[in-house]
Amino acid sequence: MSEEAPCHSFVTRTSCPLCHEDLIINWQGDDIPYFGEVMHITSRCECGFRFADTLILAQSAPMRYELELESPDDLNSRVVRSTSGTIRIPELGIDVEPGSISESYVTNVEGVLDRILNVVMTATKWHVEEPEKHSLGLDIQQALRDAIDGHRKLTLVIEDPMGNSAIISERSKSRQLTPEEAEHLKTGMIVFDTSTSEMEVDACDQDHSITD
Repeated sequence: MSEEAPCHSFVTRTSCPLCHEDLIINWQGDDIPYFGEVMHITSRCECGFRFADTLILAQSAPMRYELELESPDDLNSRVVRSTSGTIRIPELGIDVEPGSISESYVTNVEGVLDRILNVVMTATKWHVEEPEKHSLGLDIQQALRDAIDGHRKLTLVIEDPMGNSAIISERSKSRQLTPEEAEHLKTGMIVFDTSTSEMEVDACDQDHSITD
């Protein structure tokens, strides 16, 4: 990173939204090669409240990234998933939408697939007495394992109305979302609408389920 845009860290203080005690928020700058500067934000309260997010400082427009997984090298592509990012794997009908307790992370494509696999494994166990859904869960698990092993081609999509998520690869395709597309995406955060002076909470947490 250049001297004009150094990585930096600092802390701020606010009140915990749950217990109203003093809450320290840690801000840590980072420079991701081939992408730019990001800011990692974390906070944790003794009452149990915690928050984590990653802001991409070089991009704020609503964005869509798509990467076709065709080789083992694609599995190493870096992924920045913010709390407002929606992850999709169209071939398997998988949509991972943000909720009120979503956390951000920086990993690679393989790490994303592994996270999704763990969720599908849990959901499959919950449907053990429903043969069709249980069988579907097992099929999805195998498809994800095959992709992780480099034996199956899949497509990874990330859409973020806040522009804070990305797939960092020379092969990834990116475009700005239309206002209509961005409007229908979840954000997983509290949004204050200045035009109506009302507060809306996008709490789209859903039970892990398997649907046809």
